[in-house]
Amino acid sequence: MKTTLPFEIAGLLDLLDQAYEKKAWHGPNLKGSIRGLAIEELLWRPAPGRHNIWELVVHAAYWKYTVWRRLTGERRGSFPLKGSNWFPRAQGLDEAAWRADLRILDEIHRNLREAIARLTPADLPRVARGSKVSNVQIITGIAQHDVYHAGQIQLLKRLNRAGR
Repeated sequence: MKTTLPFEIAGLLDLLDQAYEKKAWHGPNLKGSIRGLAIEELLWRPAPGRHNIWELVVHAAYWKYTVWRRLTGERRGSFPLKGSNWFPRAQGLDEAAWRADLRILDEIHRNLREAIARLTPADLPRVARGSKVSNVQIITGIAQHDVYHAGQIQLLKRLNRAGR
């Protein structure tokens, strides 16, 4: 039997999903911004030392993981890749590596959704261990983070294509 989520929790899940993969009024979400890209586009940098699209995607996965960890109380160290925040992605990587990183992103998004769905409205104003802001702030923030990087990706695609 399906249970109905409290309005506040359902609204946060909807916000998170629109930023990540569901149709939204604002244009491409994170998943939409990377759909159909070739490896060359994923690895293109606007200048030396700048991040490429692939790195933005793995960075987004890492911060979804960080929010999940704060909501669940899990300890650091369970992210599937070594390191934190930015993960270099450069020439020599292939389609299989890209698909593996996309699976990480999708799995962490699902885990985050599950953690949010387990919250109660009373949990939303609480500040999680390791955080300086309330649960509702980190949840809305991670949705904004996806939209922010989707916008960056759209810009990188246009810059790359204009330079061809």
